[in-house]
Amino acid sequence: MQLYSTKNKKNLVTLKEAVMKGLPDDNGLFMPEKIRPLPDRFFEELPTMSFTETAQAVVTHLIGDDIPPAALNQLVEEAFNFPVPLVQIDDNTNVLELFHGPSLAFKDFGARFMARLMGYFNKLEKERLIILVATSGDTGGAVASGFYKTPGIEVVILYPSGKVSPLQEKQLTTLGHNITALEIDGTFDDCQAIVKKAFLDKALNQQLRLSSANSINIARLIPQSLYYFEAFKQLQIAGNTLPIVFSVPSGNFGNLTAGILAKKMGLPIQHMIAATNLNDIVPNYLKTGQYEPKTSVRTISNAMDVGNPSNFARLKDLYQKEQCHTCDMMSQDIKGYAFDDDKTKKAVKYIYDEFKYIMDPHGAVGYLALKEYQQAYPDTAGVILETAHPSKFIEEVENILDTKIPIPERLAKLADVPKSAISMRTNFNDFKEWISNHEF
Repeated sequence: MQLYSTKNKKNLVTLKEAVMKGLPDDNGLFMPEKIRPLPDRFFEELPTMSFTETAQAVVTHLIGDDIPPAALNQLVEEAFNFPVPLVQIDDNTNVLELFHGPSLAFKDFGARFMARLMGYFNKLEKERLIILVATSGDTGGAVASGFYKTPGIEVVILYPSGKVSPLQEKQLTTLGHNITALEIDGTFDDCQAIVKKAFLDKALNQQLRLSSANSINIARLIPQSLYYFEAFKQLQIAGNTLPIVFSVPSGNFGNLTAGILAKKMGLPIQHMIAATNLNDIVPNYLKTGQYEPKTSVRTISNAMDVGNPSNFARLKDLYQKEQCHTCDMMSQDIKGYAFDDDKTKKAVKYIYDEFKYIMDPHGAVGYLALKEYQQAYPDTAGVILETAHPSKFIEEVENILDTKIPIPERLAKLADVPKSAISMRTNFNDFKEWISNHEF
């Protein structure tokens, strides 16, 4: 497999180079040189395949022989050892529950796959690898869990102070060992800017081996495409004959980009729905053709509080064609909708009252977007990606529903564990001085 930068398609690198480096030197994002449709035989056999069998087939098709089959099989079996259930809540509305992994969020798919892939590529290296990751909520916990005690790898997580839920914060600040948390006095965009500057700092990269665990790393994006195939399979088994649309709660847009990747590999997706909160940069682009990043706005769906989504560069790359307007082409596959906190709260309450289903605020935004889309296109099978367990946002959800919700044991036990985090300003030089002198 070879990959190019979204800013320079002529400079090709191997999968190992792309994964271990994280970002190209030109500050673009790595993309596969070729995205070929899967053979018809794959889709014929899909209903009989387990999730791990599907994962191995799709990943092998995409990356070729970069990893020996036996090693890839072990990697996939270890990374995806939890269920991916599709729950129907009404005739044309389904919820794909992506929160059954260790950190109770969809990020487990990408983080666990990437940790094992990096571990495979890093096993012959003598110098320690330092993973930098910015998080608006769930990424930090998933990366911390995925890389915990991985030999030869240290993880530094940057998160915005006071802008992640208390239990989310505990997930990334209580492990210790090779996991270090930096509490940044700013927004997620500030955290992400520090990480990007670190990768572009030549002196820092000469001193340290750095890589990324955000969805800017291609190793996060590839596995996130897999559960789209799983949802399609489960709908097939259930006898669905309607066109399928996916409603994707979106912040940094890695998840939605992974869905387009699946579509490019031949998965018959009728439409993708970009569901956002008030941070509506991409929905606005799809309507106006103008991409206008802005300072993120704080909402109750905090993991989507992103004012300049990194993966938009990949989305544009997937739709750039000569003599064609990128926005027009993208709009053929993606519809965008945005909702404020008041509508989100009402949706959480409605879903519980109507279906006795507890949905987190991010999933509720996905529900609202799907229902708005289905007003125009009612004869569709809608799949909402429920990206996190509602207990990760327990304060908000319990206030909305006025009832107690259960907390899985692996999350509940963190409540009384003291956090360990280093406070830091948004100044990049402060970060550079700290990481240059820190003893890992």
